[in-house]
Amino acid sequence: MKILVTGSDGYIGSRLSPILLAAGHDVTGLDSGLYRDGWLYTTRNVRLVQPTLNIDLRDVTPRDFEGFEAVVHLAELSNDPLGQNDPKVTEAINFEGSARLARIARDAGVRRFVYASSCSVYGMATQEWVDETSATNPQTAYARCKVMVENALRPMASPDFCVTSLRNATAYGASPRLRFDIVLNDLCAVAWTAKRIVMTSDGTPWRPIVHVEDICQAVTCALDSPVERVNGEVMNVGGDEENYRIRDLAAIVAETFPGCEVTVGSSAGDNRSYRVSFRKIRERMPAYRTQWNARRGAQELYELFKRIDMPQDIYKFRAFTRLKQLQYLIRTGQVDADLRWKY
Repeated sequence: MKILVTGSDGYIGSRLSPILLAAGHDVTGLDSGLYRDGWLYTTRNVRLVQPTLNIDLRDVTPRDFEGFEAVVHLAELSNDPLGQNDPKVTEAINFEGSARLARIARDAGVRRFVYASSCSVYGMATQEWVDETSATNPQTAYARCKVMVENALRPMASPDFCVTSLRNATAYGASPRLRFDIVLNDLCAVAWTAKRIVMTSDGTPWRPIVHVEDICQAVTCALDSPVERVNGEVMNVGGDEENYRIRDLAAIVAETFPGCEVTVGSSAGDNRSYRVSFRKIRERMPAYRTQWNARRGAQELYELFKRIDMPQDIYKFRAFTRLKQLQYLIRTGQVDADLRWKY
């Protein structure tokens, strides 16, 4: 297929586009370039997709979608702290921008639309396990926008426009556009640079996590699946065994990184907690099975940090933490308060 990947230069996009190209697809990227300052490593198999349209998702036009058969939509302000920084801007980009983009894609003749949603929509769960039939309980602007986009996409589904929303668990794993503002990646970076993980909470909340490659596999399965199995569907992305308490993730990291110690704080702060069932994605897309777990992911990051001899200043560098990067761009006048480039 001829596929447009929005957010192609991001954490997931920089891993997904080469996978799609290797599978024989014709891939074009679309990215506004807000995080282009951060590039952690290069290998022979890592490259950004070309061509890439340097466009803000709020500014797409029907012409941008001409000739494309599918769109994979990754390009939003990503994660809860960033979304809370300015909820109005978050809604303008993540909800209004994404819903508009989907409508324009549909009207331009795109046949498939895969949307990267998030298990953050479950927020503070009111039951032990949640699945796609459970009530959502978003606690942040980021998560609320995910729910709103899913609701906007659902009625667009038709025989001519196959819409699939993938609720990704919290991502982890190596990427040239690595993010240190997501839980397992951050724990590994702290373990590498400080040799000590100091938790500010007791670590009891539950989180489902999923490797970036397993997210990419879910996208490819959604693109390849028969329309009747995925059209109009919302599916959690991950594996049942990959639900962890935060303290257990910290323990896994400490065991993987030599000489690292863990201290646990009190019960306070972030109260989001949810254990997620991933049964539906296995039923709807039988080819989908997660290949990674937290221990293997921690080992991957340990080996990466060792190979590139990652110093602490790289871990602290703004471009690998979404909120820091956007605050820097605003403070230095490169983008305005609405996160539009000034020059």
